[in-house]
Amino acid sequence: MGRSRAAGYGAFVEQRTDRRTPAAATAVRTAPGLLDAVEVRRSARRRRTVTAYRENGRTVVLIPAAFSAAEERRWVDQMVAKLQTREERRRRNLASDEDLVARAAELSERYLDGRAVPASVRWVENQNRRWGSCTPADRTIRLSGRLRGMPEFVVDYVLVHELAHLLEPSHDEHFWSLVHAYPRAERALGFLEGVGFSTADLPPAAGEGPDDELEPGTVV
Repeated sequence: MGRSRAAGYGAFVEQRTDRRTPAAATAVRTAPGLLDAVEVRRSARRRRTVTAYRENGRTVVLIPAAFSAAEERRWVDQMVAKLQTREERRRRNLASDEDLVARAAELSERYLDGRAVPASVRWVENQNRRWGSCTPADRTIRLSGRLRGMPEFVVDYVLVHELAHLLEPSHDEHFWSLVHAYPRAERALGFLEGVGFSTADLPPAAGEGPDDELEPGTVV
């Protein structure tokens, strides 16, 4: 595994071939001031677009293979900054339980005709293997703290999923028709499946029961 210094980075860079995408090269670096490593994936399939997201505790930036070292440096710094700003904004927007209650009410009104009215919605830190849970008997909803910082449409999806349980406790066909009233349900499910796969070995937190599936046959 070859190692080199990338000009201008001022940080250690590890170069390797990305086996998942044959036409891509990957660089991994930990830059001063960044909490996580940044993995740069170059792809010949990309021409102009640049994408950044979180994966397995690091930041992944996808760039065109034709980018120069200077372009890579500029775009990586820009995309990491944008990602951090967006995540911080999400954390502020849904920081408290009161924020979750307000958001749940808005989503219920928009997608469930206002019929799902929870008694409480709150963040919890004891759910490592499920994203949310609902107790229809007392109309309480809990969201895993692991959702903090995830895209807003993903948090919204989990809220809609749990709100739907207030109307239909089981995962039957009627339940999924309620959930899929949320237009970004499939995209959110894909996102959560990816995250769930990377954390599949996490043990359940104290007092946590069986996983609440987000799709028939899907375990998160």
